Amino acid sequence: MKADMKGCLFGIAAVMVLAFAASAQVPTPTPDNDVVKISTNLIQVDVSVTDLKGKVINDIKPGEIEIYENGEKQKITNFSFVQTTKTVTERPTPADKNDKNAIPIPQAILRPDQIRRTIALVVDDLSLSFESAYQTRRALKKFVDEQMKEGDLVAIIRTGAGIGALQQFTSEKRILYAAIEKVKWNPSGTGGVSAFAPIESAPDTSMQTDPSATPDDTATTSSTDAGQSLDDFRGSVFATGTLGALKFIVTGMSELPGRKSVILFSDGFKMFENDDQGNQESGRVMDFLKELIDVANRSTVVFYTVDARGLQFTGFTAADSVTDTSPAAMSKQLQARSDQLHDTQEGLSFLADQTGGFAVKNNNDLSGGVRKILDDQSYYLVAYEPDAETFDPATRKFNKLEVKILRSGAKVRYRSGFFNVAQKKVEKPTSALTPGQQLETALVSPFAVGGIDLRFNALFGSDVKTGSFVRSLLHINGRDLQFTDDKDGTKKATFDVLAMSFGDNGQVVDQLAKTFTLTLKGSVYQKAITDGFVYNFAFPVKKPGAYQYRVAIRDVSSGKIGSATQFIEVPSLKKGHVTLSSIILEDLTADQWKRLADTHDANVGSNPLTDTALRRVKQGTVLRYAYEIYNAKSGGGKTPNVQAKIRVFRDGKLLLDGQQKAVDLTGQSDFQNLKASGAMQFGKSMPPGDYILQIIVTDSLAGAKQQIATQFVQFEVVE
Repeated sequence: MKADMKGCLFGIAAVMVLAFAASAQVPTPTPDNDVVKISTNLIQVDVSVTDLKGKVINDIKPGEIEIYENGEKQKITNFSFVQTTKTVTERPTPADKNDKNAIPIPQAILRPDQIRRTIALVVDDLSLSFESAYQTRRALKKFVDEQMKEGDLVAIIRTGAGIGALQQFTSEKRILYAAIEKVKWNPSGTGGVSAFAPIESAPDTSMQTDPSATPDDTATTSSTDAGQSLDDFRGSVFATGTLGALKFIVTGMSELPGRKSVILFSDGFKMFENDDQGNQESGRVMDFLKELIDVANRSTVVFYTVDARGLQFTGFTAADSVTDTSPAAMSKQLQARSDQLHDTQEGLSFLADQTGGFAVKNNNDLSGGVRKILDDQSYYLVAYEPDAETFDPATRKFNKLEVKILRSGAKVRYRSGFFNVAQKKVEKPTSALTPGQQLETALVSPFAVGGIDLRFNALFGSDVKTGSFVRSLLHINGRDLQFTDDKDGTKKATFDVLAMSFGDNGQVVDQLAKTFTLTLKGSVYQKAITDGFVYNFAFPVKKPGAYQYRVAIRDVSSGKIGSATQFIEVPSLKKGHVTLSSIILEDLTADQWKRLADTHDANVGSNPLTDTALRRVKQGTVLRYAYEIYNAKSGGGKTPNVQAKIRVFRDGKLLLDGQQKAVDLTGQSDFQNLKASGAMQFGKSMPPGDYILQIIVTDSLAGAKQQIATQFVQFEVVE
């Protein structure tokens, strides 16, 4: 590959306008098999086998394992060991990795076939105390710093937040670091400053023996009971909120192949509630919990739970007030504190045990607990054929599973079972939803819906008059739309579009909902079928920060739906630091590039809008790139002194480290919005795959800490 900064792209302003124009180029309006498969002819279950020290055993033979359904031994028809971890070659790190001002190395987005582990790190900020939130944040940062491996698809999700810009599955550490910064104590939740609320003194009523005592004399006792009942009610409300958020996450994860893991950081929840008399009863928390476990088992999701409180002392502390409290009352208060710890840990243990995971409790080393969980990602896949009674609703509602390992010293964990399909409430099928509801469902799904093939690219830019904006380019595969014959031999297709931008707090910032009708004919129709087309829209951005852009489209004729999402960080231009726009791409043949160089004619039959949306480059072509530079210094009557260089990466390895060259200012008068460009030539022997182009701009007139700005784009080289 040869880097070529062959002058500035002639007419770059026109290219930028084309790429950012509101209506340009818009026609007239699996890496693993399923882990758990529950059907009428096959049951597949994932089983974890470890030694007494918790280390995975990977050489169990089929004859050493037995599986029972409702107490009856089943004949195993399939048996295999699935290794979800692999030896990873550590990528070289720059010598200046500890330098906060070092230029960052961009990270590639994983393709489906590159995903080895899918892990949701869920922070139950509805229950965490202030201390637990701090310890959880430390554990999360250590996970991203040290424990996250190549091929990991990770999400950091808060149960008290919506589907904000940071609530998504990604391999990009910058997004995960930003999500960690949002993990804070939620004062509206049930968690206090510490794991236990301080004990306060109360009048001693345990020695009350006066038979003439009036109801008013025992008011303290009744109010205490009522207060306890009120605390339980409040706790159950927040617990069901947590379980509801977990169900939403698990339902979305069901769309991914293979075995998935949820690591829940929580201060726990009670499975049972106390009535006014202090008696335990099964209420809505247990109902929610059973439903969550069933959805997790059907979605092949394993729960690992981490008690974020660590090892807790349940005795009196300096924060407690025990003055004038009798020994009997003191003992009762300490017992209540101990019971609270046990009861809330019991909920965490039950959720993990029933889905094949385990709970990390009474351990101050939360990162060590996470490491133990990550070592538990390999499993055995065991299958059997059920008999006719398994799904007979008249026989049973729940099918209990039991797995036995015949090897001495081996421990086994597995899913508890599954509810009878016939007894489960049938969810409203997608086809029964209104078109608007179908779009909304696809839009809020944690994963892309692939009924219509979409390629999505959201671009940051700025305009002197309108300010910052993000333009979204959506490439739609024309083959996935159903065209109908219209008059005069034309073809017509109608599709609905729903697009939204979310801030990091989960709130909708902007949205768009439209219906478009394409009326095409002849070669234009054929081109739309073979090459697809680009729909684009722009949202203004009034506030810098992290945003998530989501878009869904629905073909009216066929009902097919596609969706896509992208994270983007919008910088602040008001600080005056040199900043770069997103990068525009254009793939040119050798002949197009030659004509452009010889005649300086920008109209060479290329399509930068489509190329930027697809981010796809063919072997043996020339890749042009263009971008804008904002806030370049030009004080004291000086013209800007700005240099640019490029770096190209593949699989985390630096392939090209270009030389720094001055940005051509010929014909430019707006020094606050400089236009810049360059080109790279790809040889025919360039290996197909994912690459990253990084642009580094240095403003020599700016202060030492404000001189450098960087931007990158991931693209694919194809044959």
